[in-house]
Amino acid sequence: MSKKEMYEARTEELITPILERLHFELVDVEYVKEGGTWYLRCYIDKEGGITSNDCVDVSREMNEILDREDYVEDSYVFEVSSPGLGRPLKKEKDYVRSMGKELEIRTYRSINHQKEFYGLLKAYDEKTVTIEQEDGCEITFNKSDIALIRLAFDF
Repeated sequence: MSKKEMYEARTEELITPILERLHFELVDVEYVKEGGTWYLRCYIDKEGGITSNDCVDVSREMNEILDREDYVEDSYVFEVSSPGLGRPLKKEKDYVRSMGKELEIRTYRSINHQKEFYGLLKAYDEKTVTIEQEDGCEITFNKSDIALIRLAFDF
């Protein structure tokens, strides 16, 4: 397990009891370097959406734990955030929540001369995702071919 994976797993382990008590959901944890600075980010959500006050409450409580546990070797910035509308589907629960909803899928390489697809999520498993396009045709993608998968949204 890489250092990045260890930090993310340990953070998930420590923040989960806080989120469960507050009835929030952990969407994702990431440890990334941007512009020379390391960031430890937790994306949280709840029914009806997360507020900035929710993020502050979780951040305060988690900061105390991070100071006490001190398991991240590098200096870093800790952030708690809403995942936003464009969040990608990553975990099993993301797919469950998105069944029957319209998705946007972008692929690494062209499939039938296109790399962007829209359709209703019909099925998924460990290796594939199936959507039904507007014309009623179903298309199945290997997850390894998908560069981005998220809920489609119109403005």
